[in-house]
Amino acid sequence: MDIRGAIFDCDGTLLDSMPMWTQECVGLLERHGVEDALRVFLEHESLDMDEKCRWYHENLGIGQSWEQLFGELWDNVADAYATRVQPFPGCERLLASLASRGVPMVLASATPRDLLREALSAHGLIDYFDELVFAGDVGRGKEHPDVYLAARRRLATPMHQTWVFEDAPFGVRSAARAGFPTVAIFNDHDGRDRSMLERWATVVSCGYEDLTPQVLEASMLRVLVVGGSPEVPSAELLRKLAQTSDFVVAADAGARALKGAGIVPHAFCGDADSCGDDVREWVSRTVAHVALFPREKDDTDLALAVACAREQAAGRGARLRLTLTGVSGGRPDHFLGVWGVLTSCLQGAPGIVEDGYCCKILSPEGDDSWYLEDRVGSTVSLVALSPGTVASARGMHWNLDHAPLAPLGDTGVSNVVDEALAELRCHSGTLAVFVLGEGK
Repeated sequence: MDIRGAIFDCDGTLLDSMPMWTQECVGLLERHGVEDALRVFLEHESLDMDEKCRWYHENLGIGQSWEQLFGELWDNVADAYATRVQPFPGCERLLASLASRGVPMVLASATPRDLLREALSAHGLIDYFDELVFAGDVGRGKEHPDVYLAARRRLATPMHQTWVFEDAPFGVRSAARAGFPTVAIFNDHDGRDRSMLERWATVVSCGYEDLTPQVLEASMLRVLVVGGSPEVPSAELLRKLAQTSDFVVAADAGARALKGAGIVPHAFCGDADSCGDDVREWVSRTVAHVALFPREKDDTDLALAVACAREQAAGRGARLRLTLTGVSGGRPDHFLGVWGVLTSCLQGAPGIVEDGYCCKILSPEGDDSWYLEDRVGSTVSLVALSPGTVASARGMHWNLDHAPLAPLGDTGVSNVVDEALAELRCHSGTLAVFVLGEGK
């Protein structure tokens, strides 16, 4: 998966500055008489610098004003950036490598831009970045994905090809939930929760020594499986999906749809009973990996194709991202079976894209959230696929907050997006989220 854009955090990611921030914030609190200052700092670490100082003043009653606290902290941090803080070894090599490939980069931080500019300029890193985005300017801290989404808009690059580099577990989590591939930079002195980083990050690295664009591109495999639905996906949709995929699998008659669109799949799986003699001949002549099965078999052609996708990802040591198309038209019984196939592959964050809609399967075992940007007016339906499904929907006409949904019930059907950024989340169970009219 090619890297088209990169979003970097600064503190703890490019600069080894988290010990300094801990020292300066705890020192600020202690100078103003706050007890258990380290705990207070850690509990509010995700807030940007403005928010920290406002919270300290308004909730702890310290300082003449939040602006006075902000100024005091600013002066101490600016001095520390200039005299004590150093970049992590190897980070400039990666920045230079990305720049040499023409990858645009933006910095997204909870530290104000002027401080960032001073810090990065002191170490010769500022010119690698097209823009500096401050979380305080986009409304919320890094517990939410707003700053990463704002940075991606500056880059104008596809989300699935825009990598976020972070050290903070809450930042990695919110970026991953928004759909970004993520790199977690981990070290042994910032006290980060490695298990949480490993849960959410595409790549966890103990530094930059082994990080290259090639390593990152090989760490995720986006697989498109094309099924044999009687309602064939349009050639336009197939080409679009294939262009954003690393590996394409034809499930039996799906090969006919791909042939018609001028796309040669990487693999063919199935018993070849429904694709026709001309397509069988084309498959045998053009497709590199052909897995033929007898008609009398336990698994469907689609299940075999999904198994092929999983094997490809496992063989490469890559994280799977699975998309299906050509699986939902013509045969309602077949379509019901599709859900069983998808729910057996939750860690692959499976989804369906057809000409008239797209769907993602959300679960704590895979992707648990879906953020919808700039889709005001779109119709969205939430359908539970398993018992014990609990879901939330924000930014919608009818919001839900940890609502229990009965399997295949209609409580969440036909909602409407009301806000520019809407969030759908599955807290437990398995949830299918449909966005109508979004297939293309």
